[in-house]
Amino acid sequence: MDSLRFDKGDGLIPAIVQDHETNEVLMVAYINEEAWQKTLETGRAHYWSRSRGKLWLKGESSKHYQLIKEILVDCDEDTVIYKVEQLGSAACHKGFRSCFFRKVEGRNFTIKDEPVFDPREVYKK
Repeated sequence: MDSLRFDKGDGLIPAIVQDHETNEVLMVAYINEEAWQKTLETGRAHYWSRSRGKLWLKGESSKHYQLIKEILVDCDEDTVIYKVEQLGSAACHKGFRSCFFRKVEGRNFTIKDEPVFDPREVYKK
């Protein structure tokens, strides 16, 4: 099998996550080789958490799993696009469908979407 170039990004490469039907960008995360292998083995999106320093299965806490429908690899083999079926109502841990729920207006960020769940209820924090 061809391989990704994890060596170019200190072991991590970006994974752009899109809804497989609408192409809406849901989130951007990072994968290492272990996350890549787990994703290929299970058909569910796994990522490397830079803040926690560990592997995570998207949806392990929220039950909002991402089922892989297609994977695209860029020309340099150092970025992937995961086309997913987003289970549950959202990809964003802040309660929005997409992590890109803000837009720039002048010098400020404004919220352009409505949350679809309350993260305090889902994550019990």
